[in-house]
Amino acid sequence: MINGNLLKDMFISGSHNICNQKEPVNALNVFPVPDGDTGTNMSMTFTAAEKELALHSDKTAGEIAGIVANALLKGARGNSGVILSLLFRGFAKGMKDCDEADGYAIAAGFDAGVKAAYQAVMKPTEGTILTVAREAAEKTMEFVKTNSDATEVMAYYIEQATETLNRTPEMLPVLKQAGVVDAGGKGFLVILEGMLHTLRTGQVIEGGEVAETPETVDFADFNKFDTEEIVFAYCTEFIINKDLSKKRKVATLRSYLESIGDCVVAVENDEIIKVHVHTNHPGRAIEEALKFGMLATLKVENMKLQHEANIAAQSIEPAPVEMKPYAFVSVCAGEGITAVFKDLGIDEIVGGGQTMNPSTEDILAAVERAPSETVFILPNNKNIILSAEQCVELTDKKVIIIPTRTIPQGISAMLGFSPEQTAEENEAAMNESVSAVKTAHITYAARDSVFDGNEIKEGQLLGLLENKVSFVEDDIVALAVKLVEPMVDEYTAYISLFYGEGTNAEEAEVVRSRVQELAPAAEVVTLEGGQPVYSYIISVE
Repeated sequence: MINGNLLKDMFISGSHNICNQKEPVNALNVFPVPDGDTGTNMSMTFTAAEKELALHSDKTAGEIAGIVANALLKGARGNSGVILSLLFRGFAKGMKDCDEADGYAIAAGFDAGVKAAYQAVMKPTEGTILTVAREAAEKTMEFVKTNSDATEVMAYYIEQATETLNRTPEMLPVLKQAGVVDAGGKGFLVILEGMLHTLRTGQVIEGGEVAETPETVDFADFNKFDTEEIVFAYCTEFIINKDLSKKRKVATLRSYLESIGDCVVAVENDEIIKVHVHTNHPGRAIEEALKFGMLATLKVENMKLQHEANIAAQSIEPAPVEMKPYAFVSVCAGEGITAVFKDLGIDEIVGGGQTMNPSTEDILAAVERAPSETVFILPNNKNIILSAEQCVELTDKKVIIIPTRTIPQGISAMLGFSPEQTAEENEAAMNESVSAVKTAHITYAARDSVFDGNEIKEGQLLGLLENKVSFVEDDIVALAVKLVEPMVDEYTAYISLFYGEGTNAEEAEVVRSRVQELAPAAEVVTLEGGQPVYSYIISVE
């Protein structure tokens, strides 16, 4: 039998195991484009549960499962994190009234988890984590009829899940082409294997440390120093997923950061470099960081503006928030793109996008801040839609998800909004507007790969049409032309080129001129989006 304390240790062991093995799971991602990697998203999701578990002891098995389910839901990042949270939400329902869990409770929990996940995913894709969990649950429900020993049931479930995982390449052609198994299914198994290790041995797998929450005072007195005393204005923090092939020393990065700022912290483990610096040149810090690997997270804050705002907040009573009929939450990254959304009436911006998937809790906090009882959410990324959808059940507000998969779709959705219409009418109109826009992206290959029979080298430019890798090029202008050409026709009226990381206004003007030749009657404009990951986001309407 599994009591609450043992189940708690099992979950912590599962968390450590996925944190320790996130890079091998990341390596299973099929496409070479920079993405919110599966292993990273799953480890961050489970770390949220581990932090919450640290606050509880002497609970029943059912209570521990419920605590984990709630924490996973709020901390879920990316599709893989959300599906993981749904599987364990069902698991918690199956064990709800259990003081201790036997094999039958475990089997019933996994079965309930599968049902919860399939109900939440609109179009389940077979050959993924969903299939791995479902087939294992079905077989385990039969197994438990003759053997209810908790350890043997858990081991049997993992054995069956492993068999299904090994068959996922036969279910999804894209997996077979890449020669890998499903990353989400593998990550799920890594967590379960960590749990089984503790169930068998009583020992928690080491690693995956969770930072302690520092002691705090009730409030800081911001009047005790002047804004002018802040020499370096921007507090810049990021995490780098290390590219081990580059063989760079973190001391080199630390030395450079000290030359452009102060309060430098640059620490590393085998997988990541965690960086903090106060500087007047955050862009330079980021450019140097990219020499060491890909950014996993990024936050830049203007401390002078923060200080002035905090002084003002302490000296005056906050003005009451004026409620509106409708409010809007948008996920995006890049100063220019953020400004566009603000101009269109977005109330709350959640920083994130590709490689930086915000958690359900991040999005939920924005919903709660939004000044209306009816809130529209624009995820603007296919990997964030599921996280956004979980907010519907977590707030008393009416939340409407417009399932935008790209930044141009989000902009188009806002242009389709009319304050005179009802929420339902606006939902229909905004969804219709989304379908009218075509989108392309230019990014880079994060690693060597083979796609559609073509070899792709790390660093090569990739052209994506509607989020599908369609072209590989070495020349960015030629690639832009290749992307735009199939999207334009005689009815094309507007083409927008948002230029970001790795580009500048001069190059963007060259691209604009070439694109204009493809659609002479269209209005072609360039805008400085400032977005990471994508050199260009192209919108055609």
